[in-house]
Amino acid sequence: MPMTDPEYMQLALEQARAAARAGEVPVGAVLVLDGRVVARAANRTITDGDPTAHAEIVALRAAAKELGNYRLGGATLYVTLEPCAMCAGAVVQARIARLVYGCDDLKGGAVRSCFAVLDHPALNHRVEVASGVLAEECAATLQSFFAARR
Repeated sequence: MPMTDPEYMQLALEQARAAARAGEVPVGAVLVLDGRVVARAANRTITDGDPTAHAEIVALRAAAKELGNYRLGGATLYVTLEPCAMCAGAVVQARIARLVYGCDDLKGGAVRSCFAVLDHPALNHRVEVASGVLAEECAATLQSFFAARR
């Protein structure tokens, strides 16, 4: 029996917590295709010295490698925080069918909060979006991380 959105988001939260333990901003992502977790990832920007190593990008790269195809049609990407413009663009490029995210990013979210990248009428790919899945827990993970650093 396939897992539910909140169950997959819990897996993404585990990745976010691992990122926090590594000193990274706690964002986690999980990519699922046909009920199978294909990739799990956490933010790695500091660890990798790579500004593009957001959890979503790391997960998309791992899934593409695992599946042998940069097109990930039919896949669902679960991420604890609303994707930025770079990550939203990558979701489109990978042809992700569905994006599920936890909390909004009021300072950089590019799905609904600051921008609506996925809704641009010129795009040749549409992504189904579900937001607010375990939003409070996702937000609390980020808030406690930043509170501890102040």
